[in-house]
Amino acid sequence: MKKIKIYKNTKIYIACPANVATGGPELLHQLAYHFINDVNTEAFMYYYNFDNFRFQTPVHPAYQMYGNPYVLRIPDDEDNEKNILIVPEVLNVLSLLPKYKKIRKGVWFLGVVPYYLSRLTKKDYFILRAINKIFKILIKNTPFEFDITSQKVLKRLMQKYDYKNDPFLKVADFYLFQSYYAIQHFSELNPKYYLSDYLNKNFLEIQTDLSNKEDIVAYNPAKGFAFTRKIISSAKDIKFTPLINMTRDEVIKTLQRAKVYIDFGNHSGKDRIPREAAILGCCVITGKRGSAAFFEDVPIPNEYKFEDKEENIPKIIEKIKDCFENFEERYKDFEYYRNIIKNEPKKFLEDLKKIFVKV
Repeated sequence: MKKIKIYKNTKIYIACPANVATGGPELLHQLAYHFINDVNTEAFMYYYNFDNFRFQTPVHPAYQMYGNPYVLRIPDDEDNEKNILIVPEVLNVLSLLPKYKKIRKGVWFLGVVPYYLSRLTKKDYFILRAINKIFKILIKNTPFEFDITSQKVLKRLMQKYDYKNDPFLKVADFYLFQSYYAIQHFSELNPKYYLSDYLNKNFLEIQTDLSNKEDIVAYNPAKGFAFTRKIISSAKDIKFTPLINMTRDEVIKTLQRAKVYIDFGNHSGKDRIPREAAILGCCVITGKRGSAAFFEDVPIPNEYKFEDKEENIPKIIEKIKDCFENFEERYKDFEYYRNIIKNEPKKFLEDLKKIFVKV
């Protein structure tokens, strides 16, 4: 594997939206932190869209603990071959790449679906929305359940916005991938490097008392709810708890109580919540979309993965009840998954140092 060279005076800029706290920006802040503290090179957060009328600082309070230095623009004289700019895969940040002529440019694919959804325009779903609006006015009901994350919509977007024709990707010099699913999907991009992520070390140290576990299934309604709703309708005797309108601490406490976590979403990358659920003692049941189809990304026994088809609903319910009734044994089925997750901080650093080498 060809190494990406870091010279004595290299500066690394990591593009990130200002004042936003979600999974993606957290990974970007972690990356800068490790460049500074473990690779021993200069790195800066590049907040490209800071609104100084709304905020005093571009650093979200959640990321102040990293202490990363930042810039609001890359100085013209820093646009040179010794420096590096890394951006996530979404359109508004990729569009920065052509502005710089000499700096080495990299794209970190933190997911597959965000790449396509960031290209979604009103034209892509105008007709369906227009029909729904007319029907709602006339008969107070809508004929189409329009979900921008549905497979039908995503498939159409993938065809319309073929990454192989993306002019912004073509100007990049290298590509990083958070999941094996993303490596497989964007197979024609080269050179490619696997650089995943990890759960916060403080999170990994949380202790869960398994004796407090209850017959509860936790789920994220933002992930594959159309199918999850069918499971819930078919299992009236099972308690399902949505992870919604909760503080971070409430989510943790809910997962510590639940015996099962289910996720039939798109699994755009190595999603965070299934890993958190496993660490907090849940049995994890997933679909087979996206990264969930790859054992390297979601290394749980295949008996806990089901295609999101209606004929599989009885089997899914049966597996949930099996986890309830035989929890102590089923818990052991996820020991390998938990060990992989606990080792991710070490693996991240090893991979980072293999990819970026000081010369």
